[in-house]
Amino acid sequence: MSVRSATIRAVTGDPLAGSSISAALRRALGPLVSRFTFRSWILLLPGGALLLSFIGLDAGIGTVVGGWFPWPPAQVVIMVLALVVPPVVTGFIPAVRMVEIVAVRALLGVPLPDYSAEDGRSWRTRWRTAAWFLLHMVGGGVVAVITLLAPTFGIALFISPVVPAQRIEFAAQGVIEFASGVEALWGVPLGLALFAASLYVIFWLGVLMRNLAPVLLGPSPEERIASLERRTEQLAERNRLARELHDSVGHALTVTTVQAGAARLVLDSDPEFVRAALLAIEEAGRTALEDLDHVLGLLREERAAGTTPQRTLADIRSLLDKPRVSAELTGDLERVRPAVSREAYRIVQECLTNALRHAGEVEVRVRIAVLERVLELEVANPARATKASGRGGRGLTGMRERVTVLGGEFAAGADDGQWRVVVTLPMGDR
Repeated sequence: MSVRSATIRAVTGDPLAGSSISAALRRALGPLVSRFTFRSWILLLPGGALLLSFIGLDAGIGTVVGGWFPWPPAQVVIMVLALVVPPVVTGFIPAVRMVEIVAVRALLGVPLPDYSAEDGRSWRTRWRTAAWFLLHMVGGGVVAVITLLAPTFGIALFISPVVPAQRIEFAAQGVIEFASGVEALWGVPLGLALFAASLYVIFWLGVLMRNLAPVLLGPSPEERIASLERRTEQLAERNRLARELHDSVGHALTVTTVQAGAARLVLDSDPEFVRAALLAIEEAGRTALEDLDHVLGLLREERAAGTTPQRTLADIRSLLDKPRVSAELTGDLERVRPAVSREAYRIVQECLTNALRHAGEVEVRVRIAVLERVLELEVANPARATKASGRGGRGLTGMRERVTVLGGEFAAGADDGQWRVVVTLPMGDR
């Protein structure tokens, strides 16, 4: 398939595909019946109106400054500048780029990315937008002339055999006369040809605009890199939120499951234990709901969600205040910078959840030491197979990801009958 054929097929959708007309005829008639031609006309015609406005402005400026600069070359330079500079300055406005992108996407089907006000402020992008704006006006001027003249002369030529002779006068350009009767039969094919030629011109102007749109309105290499960086940040944030949900809700569900199972076994014989288990279930559920509401609010980009503080080492005592959990806290927890403190809390929470899920209600020892340059965490519990589930989770992977992001060290494994998780996190500057 030739380049010309491929271009027509791409923008017209091959409107005559499936008919018995030859491929050459399909290519020839495509622009005449394509919706792309009329969409191009809709896109370009406002550019002609803008061009007329700037020409009027140019004429006004020429009238004013004509007496100031009697030298004709200077007048020509001023007239050219007056015609070019205002559209260029208009193209510098970021909102113009936004409007042009929306119009090109809707009418020409060019898959341009969403408009970014930050991208539109760079001068390289503004110059490209100004070039597009000038091209839009010039193409629109051509389409405006076609729209004004083609119907007038096309209809006059088409009906000339059946109407009296016509005479069209122009103020400065002279007179055009149309014959009548048999002598004017040549006007019928000429009128049809004029209409067809007008559609072809509009069609190929649309193709030109369609091909130049990605170059002039698309993102620059710098903007593509910035967009990828923003996308990476968004993915990293969503990954962090996923870990938050896994840690908080997973911990609550594990506590609820274990406590409910234990309470069911002693429901009749130990009412006090059942009461304590129900309180633990209630507290775990309430905490999980708060965390879930916070994370979902962030996903919905609700500003109010950011007012809910995330748990840090300042809240660690409520997490460690559990039966069979012994804790050793050394140093000032307030010295730990917020990012490290939040991640450390989640790591300890995940360790307690894993111990409860995989080893049951066993003794768990937690050591947290705030040293001069690092924060050390160590959680140990008897290593034995879980009775609750044989499925693996993302607990260790999530903890390792948290530690890696902060530039720390992570180790987990069985050691002398104990399952140990040892984490070292750099304190950094608060």
